[in-house]
Amino acid sequence: MTIASEVHAWSRRLWADRVDPHFLDRLRDVVRTHILPHADHIDREDIYPTDIIKTLARMGYTSMTLDRQWGGQNASYQQCAALFEEASYASAAVGISLITILQAQTIIARFGETPLKQRILPLFAQGLLTSYALTETNHGSDIRSLDTKAVRNADGWRLNGRKSFITSSAAAEAYIVLAETPVGVSTFYVAANSPGLHTEEGPNASTFGLRNGPHMDLVLDEVQIPADQCIGTEGKGIRQAVTALDFSRTVAGAISIGIARAAFDRALAHAASRKAFDAKVLEFQGIQWYLADLMTEIDAARLLVYDACGALDRHDSISRYASEAKLLASRVATRTAEQAIQICGAHGVTLNAPFGRYLRDAKAYEIAGGSSEILKNTIAKHLLKFMQSTSAQ
Repeated sequence: MTIASEVHAWSRRLWADRVDPHFLDRLRDVVRTHILPHADHIDREDIYPTDIIKTLARMGYTSMTLDRQWGGQNASYQQCAALFEEASYASAAVGISLITILQAQTIIARFGETPLKQRILPLFAQGLLTSYALTETNHGSDIRSLDTKAVRNADGWRLNGRKSFITSSAAAEAYIVLAETPVGVSTFYVAANSPGLHTEEGPNASTFGLRNGPHMDLVLDEVQIPADQCIGTEGKGIRQAVTALDFSRTVAGAISIGIARAAFDRALAHAASRKAFDAKVLEFQGIQWYLADLMTEIDAARLLVYDACGALDRHDSISRYASEAKLLASRVATRTAEQAIQICGAHGVTLNAPFGRYLRDAKAYEIAGGSSEILKNTIAKHLLKFMQSTSAQ
């Protein structure tokens, strides 16, 4: 058993009653063959892993949770989380590339009209690459009002505006775009080759973590789209966007668990092989305590992530459990990456070691996809609602 090709026994046990072990064995073979050898290159060059995502699509991994009529497998979200965790054990950049695809699928499958579903959803099994264009320079996480506007006309909808810092936009073939209409914020499906649409790389497009290509600005200049590419009910875009984010935040927790596990396993292997003061580093009680704490925290966060996946499947308090899962898992990933560096000493801070990538990716995910502060606000709303309901009794 090697760190680069397998996971340790302690992390296998948790899977027994959650995900089919045959599914996991096949998935780990795919990760070892198609993702792991390219992880450092993707991070170093800041490129979208197009070939990897297309390969995963051909194997059915990018359309797992879609209904079978759309070319999916109708898989559970626990299986989906397993994909995100295992892929991110090798490369969190691949995980973040997969998550923007899941976001687009979720919003179209749950809110799109039948003609749009029939036309677009089967494309995901063929490798469609998508991006989720919410953010604007003047609004950030606040999407209640937007500068990007959409106006209905005889041919459908005409969109104008600019989206900023869009994940996966370096290679996206289509976008889910939030824009304001006369009755409120709405969501639209916009193909990347639409006339009047182009991307621009701003001065802050590159990030130090989760590097899957520069976060481009999306410019919409009189972009005309058909009427049925307004997803669902006009003016209901905020609810749709929040729903898609709740689903993606749960599997975002799985990405953080993958990062944490990778950092832990590498640190454990180093401590077991490195000799200092006539003993293996792992024999020192202080190091054992570090690793014991980390193992406990990873297991706890992992259980919460997979419990949140169960909430998705049950449609039970999704926003609460998704927020809790991402909040804890991202925090544990950052702590694990930091501690792994400490355990490995000078080796941990070398450029040839992967620990710098783990730390950068982990910290970036305490902000990306919903910052920890936003997640705490969401969790607190559930507490307030509970207390209001009890006081009214």
